[in-house]
Amino acid sequence: MGTKPRAVLLMLLAVLGIALAGGTAHADGAPSGTDVQVAQTLGARELTVIIRRVDVTPSPLRVDVVTHQGTAPGTLHLAVAADGVVTSRGDVVLGAEPGVYPGNLQVDKPGPWQLSLDDGSGTTATIPFIVPARVVPPWEKATYGGFVAAGAFLLLALVVGVKAKRTAFALVPAGGAVAAIAVAVTGALLSASTPPPPAPGSQLDPTYDNVTDPYANAQLSTMDYSRPPVNLAVQAERDELTLHLTDGATGRPVDDLLIHDNALVHLVLISPSGRMSHLHPVRVGPGDYRVGVADPEAGTYTVAAELVRRGGGVQLVRSTVDLTGTAAPAPEPPGAGPRTVDGTPVDLTITPGTPTTITAHFKTQDLQPWLGMLGHLIVAGPITGQPGTAAAKAPTWAHVHAMIPPVAGQLDRPDETVAAYGPDVSFTYTFAAPGRYRIWLQAERGYRVLTIPAVVDVPTTGAGR
Repeated sequence: MGTKPRAVLLMLLAVLGIALAGGTAHADGAPSGTDVQVAQTLGARELTVIIRRVDVTPSPLRVDVVTHQGTAPGTLHLAVAADGVVTSRGDVVLGAEPGVYPGNLQVDKPGPWQLSLDDGSGTTATIPFIVPARVVPPWEKATYGGFVAAGAFLLLALVVGVKAKRTAFALVPAGGAVAAIAVAVTGALLSASTPPPPAPGSQLDPTYDNVTDPYANAQLSTMDYSRPPVNLAVQAERDELTLHLTDGATGRPVDDLLIHDNALVHLVLISPSGRMSHLHPVRVGPGDYRVGVADPEAGTYTVAAELVRRGGGVQLVRSTVDLTGTAAPAPEPPGAGPRTVDGTPVDLTITPGTPTTITAHFKTQDLQPWLGMLGHLIVAGPITGQPGTAAAKAPTWAHVHAMIPPVAGQLDRPDETVAAYGPDVSFTYTFAAPGRYRIWLQAERGYRVLTIPAVVDVPTTGAGR
């Protein structure tokens, strides 16, 4: 082999070694998936359904059902379906004690799926979810393909350089190796600067095709980021509410809600006397959600539904509904101070100012996450008159969170099996106007959601205007 071809080959080896050591492309495809946690008020049961993540298919699908204090034992019939075809069934037997009850199903391909839960009462809840696919971006294919081609060309150049009578022939495959390395390096550089395609499920209506190959049609239509708000119609029949969600432009049923803070719909009901219920209606069909109301008061309830529509952001829609019942009115709640809630001592402190700090001191360190958060605070006001009807007209409605302290390297948010938080649950909120506000603070302990009602009188000087 001549001096010049040998030098070229040595240079190629050095370039290839550098590229392989430091030029690996960053994967930019669909994620491997995370656990899906969805709160469901199914009949008289308040459940949290955890669909465990699936990394490859076909694969078992584990579904854990978390029950709370007071949940009746029984059997939930589960099924998963893709393209309307049920592929796997299983049962989860709920015990009398609150906790986690596992179920096992099977999924055989990536794409959009639907989990159904039937408790035998005639209402079947359906939860849409996505089984992700391992997607290799085009530039990652170019990067690794270029390195493989460069290696092949390099071996060919070595063979030609050794066996050919004219060693200059080795320059031809050597040139191919250089070109392949250029393609690989270009792909590696593009991987860090090119944005990923729209994510099926969160930005696009998911289909099998766009889940398995999101790069095939990466263009978003105008409607994907401009879907109008929903219209909410509420009907009451005995002890059940029916929510009809329709598109504000077309009037068609809305079937593109995203799981937001571990629920498809967060429904807040304020009774005539000010008793708050934080419920999670189950999806029984496109735009059709149902939820039971246990032991209601007679009179007008305020209804506030918080939801996220794909391409539409977070929305809060309010309405009222008249219910009949025999429950006694709730007493007027106190302001700050010590109290006992479901056997748990708690001291509520309110530090006025702009912003205002509201803290519940539970004097315990076994609080559990609920709906992905350490605590929830519902604010309505200013209110004058009967809370049930006045809350519907209140200019301010807010749903404030106390976040779970982050843990480095933890991808999935801790679920309700982790009882390691407390003793304080704090919120920071700026009241927009002076007046009397109703607030309800919620946290979970011992698989029981504790609700602390209180009133806050915001003076003019602390209004935060």
